[in-house]
Amino acid sequence: MNGFLSDGAPMVRRLILSEFRSYPALDLAFGQRLVAFMGENGAGKTNLLEALSLFAVGRGLRRADLPEMAREGGSGGFAVSILVETDGGEHRLGTALEPAKGGGFERTSRIDRNPVSSASAFADFARLVWLTPALDGLFTGAPGDRRRFLDRLVLAVDPTHGSRVNALEKALRSRNKLLEAERLDAAWLDAVEREVTETGVAVAMARQETVGRLKALIADTRQEGDPFPWAALTLEGPIDAVLGTASALEIEDLYRGWLRDNRLKDRAAGRTLIGPQATDLLVRHGPKDVAADRASTGEQKALLVGLVLAHARLVAAMTGIVPIVLLDEVAAHLDPRRRAGLYAALDGLGAQVFMTGADPALFGDLPADCMRLAVTGGRVFPAP
Repeated sequence: MNGFLSDGAPMVRRLILSEFRSYPALDLAFGQRLVAFMGENGAGKTNLLEALSLFAVGRGLRRADLPEMAREGGSGGFAVSILVETDGGEHRLGTALEPAKGGGFERTSRIDRNPVSSASAFADFARLVWLTPALDGLFTGAPGDRRRFLDRLVLAVDPTHGSRVNALEKALRSRNKLLEAERLDAAWLDAVEREVTETGVAVAMARQETVGRLKALIADTRQEGDPFPWAALTLEGPIDAVLGTASALEIEDLYRGWLRDNRLKDRAAGRTLIGPQATDLLVRHGPKDVAADRASTGEQKALLVGLVLAHARLVAAMTGIVPIVLLDEVAAHLDPRRRAGLYAALDGLGAQVFMTGADPALFGDLPADCMRLAVTGGRVFPAP
């Protein structure tokens, strides 16, 4: 994995931080496609990955509120920028939490120092995928965790998906508030439910398209003996079950009927029970044909790594942009055979990869030309 740019594979050449997390100031240059950050727990390794993840749509790999990212004891704001090399040349992408005119702070984003409306504009220059320890319990955790993971899969190929999800959540809040009233206003409910169904079906269709494409890619590329088992994916929910059986308008009409019929039940529950907000992503260990939550801990980790790698390939295939890959402490949970398989898969992907690990020995099998950096106390320097 050398430092030369491959077709469709952006490369971060420089990362600059100001007042971000544990870093008062930092200016890092990268010359290689594979970068390993090494250091003790709490040294600030994940902070570097989080800074990079802000150039994807959403709240970053920790899903933290922006004020939490500002350095403790600092001004309350922060700035992060990268110099990214693409097929079309070098571009400077920047995002910051800055003082707002009316008080407080607001997020700003810039491309080549020119303001842009949101971070979704960064998708024209770079896409990112990641795997963190927080995802280790994905298959055994709550359905909401899998929905967020599912929406992250969609966002990487369709940056507008976040706006649809936000619109759906807003419409659902409006409906739930109307249901709390002492007397139900049928006219207002009809109007809000129309908005719920229109945005809800759009969200469900975007999820279905991405999962369908991912399933096809997995089927085309899986090989017997792969160190990472292939995943069988299914979307479970009433709307997901009828997608493809009728037109979008017909499904919206069906969904509106469900909402109308369930008003009293939803009122008693204090929330809307049917819809994309209740969809679950079901995953099975393909080679063994068992539910992922019944597989061993090691098998679940390998299954998750394989799913993220497949998603990275899908992003490259659908967008023409090979995603930048962020892997937080992933090697610590893999046996030697799977670590070697991971490094080989990353090499074949042709992506720039940023990894973290507390044990330098875990990176012993990395290619000799990778960039190894030690992290400690807000400082980053070449590892001995």
